Amino acid sequence: MISWKKEWKTLLLMVAVFLACFYLPVERLAGSGRLFGTASGAMHLVREYARQHVLLCLAPAFFIAGAIGVFLNQASVMKYLGARANKLLAYGVASVSGTILAVCSCTVLPLFAGIYRMGAGLGPATTFLYSGPAINVLAIVLTARVLGVELGIARAVGAIVFSIVIGLGMHVIFRKDQTTDAPVASPAGQAARPLWQNGLFFGAMVGVLVFANWGRPQHAEGLWHVIWSAKWLVTGGFALALAVMLTLWLKLPWWKLAVSAAAAAISAIIVPGMPGIAFAAGVLGLSWATSTDKGEGGEWFQSTWGFAKQILPLLLVGVLVAGALLGRPGEEALVPSAWIETAVGGNSLRANFFAATSGALMYFATLTEVPILQGLIGAGMGKGPALAMLLAGPAVSLPNMLVIRSVLGTKKTLTFVLLVVAMATVAGMIYGTVFR
Repeated sequence: MISWKKEWKTLLLMVAVFLACFYLPVERLAGSGRLFGTASGAMHLVREYARQHVLLCLAPAFFIAGAIGVFLNQASVMKYLGARANKLLAYGVASVSGTILAVCSCTVLPLFAGIYRMGAGLGPATTFLYSGPAINVLAIVLTARVLGVELGIARAVGAIVFSIVIGLGMHVIFRKDQTTDAPVASPAGQAARPLWQNGLFFGAMVGVLVFANWGRPQHAEGLWHVIWSAKWLVTGGFALALAVMLTLWLKLPWWKLAVSAAAAAISAIIVPGMPGIAFAAGVLGLSWATSTDKGEGGEWFQSTWGFAKQILPLLLVGVLVAGALLGRPGEEALVPSAWIETAVGGNSLRANFFAATSGALMYFATLTEVPILQGLIGAGMGKGPALAMLLAGPAVSLPNMLVIRSVLGTKKTLTFVLLVVAMATVAGMIYGTVFR
């Protein structure tokens, strides 16, 4: 359980910064010129994120990521990556590990080094190395929310396919260097509850996340419009199911969850036109119920709080920098739109290769690639180069390469990076051709 005597100042600061960003008086801005565009772009982008993405998107995603870290046993996943494991199963597990483990490009390095040195094959190990940060559940959700569903799906599918192709490529290229008699790590510990319970638990949280962010369709008819019209009823249904599971399986006090549900319902009745207030009441109620628990609920909130403290400040800095450098559509900032259009505009081989190479060398803190890409796209970046940078950037970076080299050596590291850049370039060109 978290000691709020130590954390309350951090919490109050984060709440104050969020409210300040939420109510930024950007309408009062008036002026012209590049300096004005720099300030205006940063403030508009920060307010947009505070209003549209932090509460409905990131808050539930943090709880999902926190639950992944507490309720899913990493050792039970890693046992499938050993050199003697079934190859189909090994590559399958490694390719989706990003959604299971929710690790960033920093966290994945010690995990990769550990499983590789303890016997994981080079192919599954490098598949895991790429997919771990590339399909982080938080990043995929935010990409779809901010940059569009098409790009979010393309990023998720591309990362999974990439990871398998890159792993198989490393296995084939260096098959003579690999041995099959390496010791295999044995898993420590078992899951605390049956798999079906974890599945329902995560399914309820994902349901809240998906339907709370269900966008209004273009046409006021059809199935998508029906779902949008009932989105908050469906979201409430998933939240109620989650509350029942928390009472039965995590043994959280029922009365705390009842108070939280009542607060959300009353907020929805009092302010019917602002469902975000009811959603915020529900998030605060869940935070109260879990943070005061001395069992699994407390561990869950501690993991969730850790994600929030680590990511939100980085995201704020990333949004400010992206807005200041790149501005927003129709408004110039520090970096002229003409430069971006020249370098990564259109869908040429040069533009996609430049985007993939730049992404591979840059260091993206968790989730900061999304606001950066949002600014680049607004300044004229093509759809293909945007996907190329999304597929290459979060998975590798110059600091990341230095660590990988200490584990694999120069030759294997260079091959891994070249495969990432080449695959990202090809994927960008294909995506840019299909979705012009």
